[in-house]
Amino acid sequence: MRHHDLLVIGAGSGNTVVDDSFADLDVAIVEEGRFGGTCLNVGCIPTKMLVRAADLADDVAGSGRLDVDADLRGVRWRDLRDRVFGRLDPVARDGRAGREDTPWITVYDTHARFTGPRTLDVGGAAVSADRIVVAAGSRPLVPPPVADSGLPYETSETVMRIDEPPRRLAVLGGGYIAAELAHVFAAAGSAITMIDMADALLAGQDVLISREFTELASKEWDVRLGREVTSVSGTPGALVLTLDDDTTVEADMLLVAVGRVPNGDGLDLDTAGIDVHDDGRIVVDEHQRTTAEGVWALGDVCTAVPLKHVANREADVVRHNLRHPDDPRSTGDAPVPSAIFTSPQIASVGATEQELTDAGTPFRLGLTRFSDVAYGWAMEDTTGFAKVLAEPGTGRLLGAHVLGPQASTLIQPLVLAMTLDLDARTLVERPYWIHPALTEVVQQALEAVL
Repeated sequence: MRHHDLLVIGAGSGNTVVDDSFADLDVAIVEEGRFGGTCLNVGCIPTKMLVRAADLADDVAGSGRLDVDADLRGVRWRDLRDRVFGRLDPVARDGRAGREDTPWITVYDTHARFTGPRTLDVGGAAVSADRIVVAAGSRPLVPPPVADSGLPYETSETVMRIDEPPRRLAVLGGGYIAAELAHVFAAAGSAITMIDMADALLAGQDVLISREFTELASKEWDVRLGREVTSVSGTPGALVLTLDDDTTVEADMLLVAVGRVPNGDGLDLDTAGIDVHDDGRIVVDEHQRTTAEGVWALGDVCTAVPLKHVANREADVVRHNLRHPDDPRSTGDAPVPSAIFTSPQIASVGATEQELTDAGTPFRLGLTRFSDVAYGWAMEDTTGFAKVLAEPGTGRLLGAHVLGPQASTLIQPLVLAMTLDLDARTLVERPYWIHPALTEVVQQALEAVL
């Protein structure tokens, strides 16, 4: 049995755990797919590169409201796709090659599963390790009516590499992955039909975000809410989706984007004494330790907030705790921000209005529209807003939500304020706020809760 000092399952954020401080150890990395994980290969980075092109196409199409006459001649999809993955694929290849060329690291290009406490079957070979990090990620969830149909479908892991955008794209799902990819393919010329069982798109967002985004999307796409797909029929390239109200949707292609599931179910975790939650996530403590001695976990395989910046934080914590077991760090309780790169952009941090209401937590609400500030006038934006929720009396920030251009950047001062426990008055009165910049929408929303 081959033995290692440290073994990491997964080369996404798990790969970042291993730096030169481990050069005195015998380290193994097990990765059967591309190095870089979901984010680099099929997630946040390629989608944002495609979204940037989609945003530009939208800007051209909407330039008339700013008295600029411009015509969009089209989106060169194959050129766009090849540019995106022509940049990213070499990064993944170089990541693997760099590890393979490192003398103290062994790379296993195969699947791993536990056979006992800190013992594994790695592509048929018996392997053990003193310490193991599970960073196996997640995969798209495919509902049975689609999986059992025998007809082709795409997921976020395949659709960005297709040769041509379909004329009619049915998107199953109403969350952030569905919304971002619908934006991309709409800009590329596809007619979009979105189908979701919730009563609004982005149902997990603040109620105002969800409601207003649903209204905007419904003007551009055929949105079917409160509906489920019961069957898929037809032929490849001519699909017929039957919904639970007996209506049908005809599409040339189906994109399934109803969520992701952790990959722990393929690792035989129980044989190693590793507990999981009901939804399949590995149970970890504040130090990212699992219930099995000497085994840590990080990223989508364990976290309740499957975002890359969360996985990166967890990787930093695991790296420290592996090197300094007598002085462990925790991931902490800082509020986790998120952004959705659709049109318009959306960003959030902290509690939503409905969460505070349901919990009986008192709050003050500040809301400022982009159209209330000077740069919003320059943009002729009539839909964007910043919403701040704060504790009455103290001004302590409880949550913040932004919809509109540059939302992912506008949210950051509010993220810092919540993390550093700065109250609304301090944030309004101490720093200068540039005029006329779009950040004034945040400033004025903060002023509204004082």
